[in-house]
Amino acid sequence: MGIPSERIERLLTLAREAVVDGEYDRSREYVALARRIAERNRCGLPADFSRRTCDDCDVYLRPGKTGRVRLRPGRVVVRCRECGSTARYPFE
Repeated sequence: MGIPSERIERLLTLAREAVVDGEYDRSREYVALARRIAERNRCGLPADFSRRTCDDCDVYLRPGKTGRVRLRPGRVVVRCRECGSTARYPFE
């Protein structure tokens, strides 16, 4: 685990804490910064990080607060309450 990976993990925890405190703009900044670090260093984002953030508005998704999670047959549907975008993930 290199320095960029450590920074991305730290930014994930900071984004989570910012959403808990109700600071959605700060959370967006942390997520955008983590994405830029991953692009610049070509290390990629962890799978849980990309599923816990909205691809359109970069807010950290927390069920019940900024995201809506629904189970459908064969998939999980996650909807962002900030911008309304929907992501679907396969599930068995």
